[in-house]
Amino acid sequence: MIVDIFIPCFVDQIYPNTAMNMIKILEKVGCTVNYNPNQTCCGQPAFNGGYWDECKEVGEKFIRDFPNDRYIVSPSASCVGMVKNYYPELFHNTVLHNEYKTVQKNIIELSDFLVNVLKVTEFGAKLNGSATYHDSCSGLREIGLKNEPRQLLNNVKGLELREMAENETCCGFGGTFSVKYESIAVGMAEQKILNVEATKADYIISTDLSCLMHMEGYIQKEGKKIKVMHLADVLASGW
Repeated sequence: MIVDIFIPCFVDQIYPNTAMNMIKILEKVGCTVNYNPNQTCCGQPAFNGGYWDECKEVGEKFIRDFPNDRYIVSPSASCVGMVKNYYPELFHNTVLHNEYKTVQKNIIELSDFLVNVLKVTEFGAKLNGSATYHDSCSGLREIGLKNEPRQLLNNVKGLELREMAENETCCGFGGTFSVKYESIAVGMAEQKILNVEATKADYIISTDLSCLMHMEGYIQKEGKKIKVMHLADVLASGW
């Protein structure tokens, strides 16, 4: 199977190893991976900030960057949720109506693709320690992602998965929310980390690096020892 990949702008700039690990995983299960180097952003930051005209310009480029009718796999539930749920607000009944519908249909988050399309849940991954999984708001509420990451993590050798209290509660990031409402965002991160600490887990794992970046900032500021890992980095461990 040939698949396209979408690497979100912040992953490209800050966490490129996660993108490389996603490719490693996809190739291990037999996919031929195509990457369009012209891709940039899905437009979510501008959309959430109310700059819909600017978002539409970015979105038009995004749609034209994926002209093939095949799966577009991404390591970000947040970006997938943006395209699936909010592109209709921007492109319904426009000249790009048919093109946006194709992209909307094809884009899929990594764990969703592995579990529900390829039907693969075991990769020979190994990671010694305990972890708790953070349900991102976008993953859980926008694309219905709940069991898929846990199925994959339960097959990682040496890893014990522990559920935290209030695991469906927001971590406080919310994109520009954490900038505009810093004190609230920090308070939400604090509560999230308290719930993590109660599990005595070594790692916080999620499908969204934006959430992990926010929580890691709080962890480092407070001098805590919890590590954060994206699901792709876990699945690519130990082989």
